[in-house]
Amino acid sequence: MSRISVNLEGNSYDILVESGALNAAAAELKEHIQNDRVFVVTDTNVAAQWLAPLQADLQKSSIQVIHHILPAGEQTKSWAVLEQLTDWLLDEGAERSDTLIALGGGVIGDLTGFAAAILKRGCHFIQMPTSLLAQVDSSVGGKTAINSRAGKNLIGRFNQPKFVLIDPLVLGSLPDRELRAGYAEVVKYGLINNASFFQWCEENSAKLLDRDPEALTYAITESVRAKAGIVAEDEKELSGRRALLNLGHTFGHALEAETGYSSALVHGEAVAAGMALAFWYSVRRGHCDEADARRVETHLKGAGLPHSLKSASVKASGEKLVQHMLHDKKMTAGNLPFLLANGVGQTFFATDVDLQDVASFLDQAE
Repeated sequence: MSRISVNLEGNSYDILVESGALNAAAAELKEHIQNDRVFVVTDTNVAAQWLAPLQADLQKSSIQVIHHILPAGEQTKSWAVLEQLTDWLLDEGAERSDTLIALGGGVIGDLTGFAAAILKRGCHFIQMPTSLLAQVDSSVGGKTAINSRAGKNLIGRFNQPKFVLIDPLVLGSLPDRELRAGYAEVVKYGLINNASFFQWCEENSAKLLDRDPEALTYAITESVRAKAGIVAEDEKELSGRRALLNLGHTFGHALEAETGYSSALVHGEAVAAGMALAFWYSVRRGHCDEADARRVETHLKGAGLPHSLKSASVKASGEKLVQHMLHDKKMTAGNLPFLLANGVGQTFFATDVDLQDVASFLDQAE
């Protein structure tokens, strides 16, 4: 068992990483639930596996569970579903003192956290992530959002959870593709500023992807510690420190937009391809040795992840992909900062990137 604190002024909370924790959640959740009921938001895939055990355990502690099951998939992060969810909560008589539980992957966590932020000007919520990607990334840090026609996660706000409960054992039922997609975010923490962790990934990825409990727990714990530390330094991405967590995302979000945020390319896959592109673009600009970019590409490829435009099945022109980038949340005064690298574990923020050069690079990329 690992307990990690996210130390924020006025918004601190704990993250518990423990195998089997979901089946005995009440013991941990009780102190974070003010009323004798909770509103559990989940999706069709997760509900079939994990809603009943959670409900049974909470009811043993005299906590009533009122649940709402949404369609699985990225399309659920929309205005229409947000309206449906908030209307349901109001119809059920949800109060500011009530607690919402997000039981699911990143889509459910983002949507539920945003609903909690705006319902009656704010109520409590708890994250119980059930995908590797959500466990190591989106459940930690308080970013909540929905998508819009203009792009991904452009409508939202920072809303820190009261508690995060992570059970690595739930990943046993996660589809292989989703596990690999989440692994891309694990690799990201090594590439940002921890070369030794990236080396651990190179040596242990096969065990992790084979769902070895020890490897999974170690990777999740190290990833959460890394993100918690960065979030504590820069909760709302004001200093630029937190932006390091977006390695691969500027390229990746453009790829997602080009594929219509569909199952053709899920988020973690787009981030994987985006990280490889960021390293190769760093080579183009003279920041990074080709050997480091090749090392990153080789590892992602070995993990069964997209590592190039071709492997991501994206055939758009560089100009079209750059147009998608113009909707990036980091855009300031017409300038788009990029996360580039001097090498493995040496990511930095570049503010002098010429988007026409990026378009030319993408046209030449394989």
